[in-house]
Amino acid sequence: MPKRKRQPSDSSSSSRDSESGEADDSDDSHASSRVTRNGTHRARSEKRTTHTKRPRKQRKTASSDESDSDQGSSRTAKEKGKKDTPVQIGVSNTRSTPVCLEPECPIPGCNSTGHLTGKYDKHYTISGCPLYHNAMAAECKARREEYFSEHRSRELTTTDSRIGLRKQSPTREQKVKRNEVLDARRKLGIPEAVKMEHSQHQQQYEKSREPLLKGLTSKYDLRLFQQAQMKACDELEYEITQHYQLSNKQEYRIKKIEIGRYELETWYSSPYPEEYARLPKLYLCEFCLKFMKSATILRRHSAKCVWRHPPGDEIYRKANISVFEVDGKKNKIYCQNLCLLAKLFLDHKTLYYDVEPFLFYVMTEADTQGCHVVGYFSKEKNSFLNYNVSCILTMPQCMRQGYGKMLIDFSYLLSKVEEKIGSPERPLSDLGLISYRSYWKDVLLNYLTTYNGNEISIKDLSQETAVNANDIVSTLQALGMLKYWKGKHLVLKRQDLLEEYLEKKARKFPEKDSRKLDPSCLKWTPIQNITTTS
Repeated sequence: MPKRKRQPSDSSSSSRDSESGEADDSDDSHASSRVTRNGTHRARSEKRTTHTKRPRKQRKTASSDESDSDQGSSRTAKEKGKKDTPVQIGVSNTRSTPVCLEPECPIPGCNSTGHLTGKYDKHYTISGCPLYHNAMAAECKARREEYFSEHRSRELTTTDSRIGLRKQSPTREQKVKRNEVLDARRKLGIPEAVKMEHSQHQQQYEKSREPLLKGLTSKYDLRLFQQAQMKACDELEYEITQHYQLSNKQEYRIKKIEIGRYELETWYSSPYPEEYARLPKLYLCEFCLKFMKSATILRRHSAKCVWRHPPGDEIYRKANISVFEVDGKKNKIYCQNLCLLAKLFLDHKTLYYDVEPFLFYVMTEADTQGCHVVGYFSKEKNSFLNYNVSCILTMPQCMRQGYGKMLIDFSYLLSKVEEKIGSPERPLSDLGLISYRSYWKDVLLNYLTTYNGNEISIKDLSQETAVNANDIVSTLQALGMLKYWKGKHLVLKRQDLLEEYLEKKARKFPEKDSRKLDPSCLKWTPIQNITTTS
């Protein structure tokens, strides 16, 4: 039967195919504008087919024109009691996702294509930028192919010629090559035109490009340098790629820091700013503790940094060991950097930026370059529970050298000057607990070896050593020197422990034994508690 165009007056005739027969023009127009999901439309169509006897025609897409919608009105009968038939129109069900911008090379004028190693099609760092190294992407790929072809040919020649030989003498080709390289090095001279070209290049690009290397050395040496540069860039790219693959794990943190002449592997994460916390390695100035992104920035900073010791007052000095008292209110930035550094090696540290209520005592070791930090501890200015230490840290490169006990001893020395009984703030870290128990044990055994009386009380021990009574009791219980007898606690003077302590003390190295505090070298006045009256 030929199709005929639908007229506005034919809306009632198109609705006669349904059993209800109650649809009108307004219902049809309303049905053509309704949007439903695929599952709902399919479920309703299945219900309609159960009430109809006529076979259902294949439905076309909702993006068709008006003639297709006319055919859809005669496909199946409407459900009984329903006035409208939902029609699906072309609307996408996919949710919009945020657009993530790809990182770009920081070099101006670079479109991030190519890589210095010739291995990748894109780069996002200065070390992998061909434009920064005055090269093209195709040139970098050619260098890589040339390097690997030479490497494979060299491996083949060495495996064939060194079978059964202990020492391989240079071949004739190698001797000729060596003489050519030596002649090229001897005849090398930098003409004025090359010097002018280099100076113009430096004036034009300044620090956004690598200095020109052409004409400074022989072609052989230049190629060796470029190959070494390519290998170093490849290793750095691999390290960065492995680091960023751990973005959803706990290991996604700063893995290494470089401070002074030491490169340290970190133990925990630290809340550095986001642009620094995402780096696999951080560079710190060992005097002002500022953190930087690259070794180049650190080198430039070191040339301008005037600090050679921590800020604050030097309150103790004996030989090359000094202790500086730094006020968190006066030197806020330095104390915050010190806390961020300490968090890399402490798990339970929670104080990073609120440093104003604390005093920091930084122990340093001096040489011709300056005073290098070996450890520190912090304490509250006004502690209601008489805590003499809030946080304590010995730098990893200075551990097991006696500095930890020296810091603990210094905190108790300040408590003696203040005429208070001190105790460290809890909870202690694992290494901190081991260090404190070892210190309390040495203090108690040293006191008992020189004590000649028959009776002693825990209170007297606490007053003489400035150690809290609870810490003394726990240490004596761990040593098996505290017994309960006839309703009283008795301190047993175990001779075997005292003799063992004396032997251990005699076997100590002179270097460790020399790291003892001298109270006469302390020049310090306690901060008076300021009480305000309302």
